Amino acid sequence: MLVRSLTLATLMAFTGPLLAADNRGPLEQDQGKFRPLIVIAPSSIDPTQVQLKKDLEQPENKQKFTERNMVLYTVNYTSIGTVGQRDGKDLGAQDTNALIRALKLGASAGTKVILVGKDGEKKVEKTVPPDTLDLAEFFAAVDKMPMAEKEAAAPAEPEPAAPAAGKPGAKAKPGKHAPQPLED
Repeated sequence: MLVRSLTLATLMAFTGPLLAADNRGPLEQDQGKFRPLIVIAPSSIDPTQVQLKKDLEQPENKQKFTERNMVLYTVNYTSIGTVGQRDGKDLGAQDTNALIRALKLGASAGTKVILVGKDGEKKVEKTVPPDTLDLAEFFAAVDKMPMAEKEAAAPAEPEPAAPAAGKPGAKAKPGKHAPQPLED
């Protein structure tokens, strides 16, 4: 019995950190797929956070938000600890803390609003007050991002291949665009 307990304890000691290192934070999971807009506020009734959510409920803004593959994260400091949400769904304490660590924030007063690109880098960071919050500014920042330009570009249609001239059944001579045989 003692041997089993020691074996289990040793196994957990070695595999625990490996499993923890395998757990990716929410920003890493969204990387390449979404553009997180993160609000870090002292409480859920913070005026900046309330106004932002209200603005995002307007159909025009909701459509722009969705078209740009954005997701809303909120982090609030409460008496029981830090509470995080992604698009209105609760994040666990571990994911919330991973989100905050990934942002590498310094101490500041006020509400922070941060736009992160699909590449995982911060694109726009505002502290309200003294800054003001305008969704149009965040949408414009997304539209300037290289990834947005690639998504907006329509895929070019391939040109149809020209029929080979000459006798039927005869092999066509290699032209400029035809692959050349390799020489040794």
